[in-house]
Amino acid sequence: MLQIAVCGKPNVGKSSFFNSATASAVEMANYPFTTIDANKAVAHVIKDCPCKELEVTCNPHNSICIDGKRLLPIELIDVAGLVPGAHEGKGLGNKFLDDLMQAKVFIHVIDASGSTDIEGNPVDAGSHDPLEDIQFLEEEIVMWMYGILSRNWVRLVRKVGAEHLDIAKVLFDQLSGTGIAIEDIIEAKRNIEPDYNKWEEQDLIDLTRNILKIAKPMMIIANKADLPTSAKNIERIKEKYPNVIPTSAESEIALVKAAEAGLISYVSGDDHFEILQSDKLNPNQLKALEYIQTSILDKYGSTGVQDALNYGIFELLNRIVVYPVQDENKYTDQKGNVLPDGFLVPSGTTPRELAYIVHTDIGDKFMHAVDARKKMRVASDYELKDGDIISIVTRG
Repeated sequence: MLQIAVCGKPNVGKSSFFNSATASAVEMANYPFTTIDANKAVAHVIKDCPCKELEVTCNPHNSICIDGKRLLPIELIDVAGLVPGAHEGKGLGNKFLDDLMQAKVFIHVIDASGSTDIEGNPVDAGSHDPLEDIQFLEEEIVMWMYGILSRNWVRLVRKVGAEHLDIAKVLFDQLSGTGIAIEDIIEAKRNIEPDYNKWEEQDLIDLTRNILKIAKPMMIIANKADLPTSAKNIERIKEKYPNVIPTSAESEIALVKAAEAGLISYVSGDDHFEILQSDKLNPNQLKALEYIQTSILDKYGSTGVQDALNYGIFELLNRIVVYPVQDENKYTDQKGNVLPDGFLVPSGTTPRELAYIVHTDIGDKFMHAVDARKKMRVASDYELKDGDIISIVTRG
């Protein structure tokens, strides 16, 4: 299951974001270090399910379908708040930087209203610049990984020269356990001094920064977007950084709870909701719902929570959804389940690679594949498209 890490300094709404995205009961409180261990839970990204287009009733196995929307599971990791100096062990330190490295994407939650200082302590709204938070957290992650990369550097360089080793392979071994591929390292080192014997500290730091951008892309979640001091800060952040999503995790939690109680009709990611039982809502609740509609949904198009998850998987990781089936005529597996599984695979995946993703035995016995929509055989090196339904034909 693909993992996304939710990170940031304390008291910016990380646990609220995690809670709203996963419906998990994570402790939320207004003080630093509320989270003392990394929480993990399942969230979902959403794509249109082929069932409506094909006019069939699907029977999802590894995912959920709600009114033609396929919810595909991913894992969220809620990492404890990081403070300046975390890579040196300050605050809760290196353990949580270790937790970060298990993820494919970093979601950096910031307090866009500027109402928490650099260490997460409450201050007057607008008195702190959230741009400082982005800079410090990126630097903490870079310096932590630089510490791993530079460990025993002189000895490693000598070993490379003496044994005629590939420097990229040596760096890859040094970063084992971080989920970084050797291809990421090869690409990252293209933009620095080619002769590793001339690398100095800044070259290694630049290399580390390049590797992280490629292997662990980050998006910025500008949380508390509904507060009055947030709008200008969000504009400034968007001018300087890509991948910025305005968010109100508290609004998402309120809407989800109201929907679960049957008071409103709402699906995560929507730009509106419908009140179903206004007689069961008191004036304060009605006022709160009106505030969410005008200050968040009308202004930003959603609460931002589902947008962030979808953006991380489909844009930053460039994943597509494909549906392997056995019977291309009925779109079923061997048990007769219609469109049973949706797989999040890298763009460019081939049918043979998909076969191995489904199961090693299926990959080993792969013969060819059929596009179930067109009822046509496709080449084994065909690049799968988003939403493809593929029948994998095997030997025996």
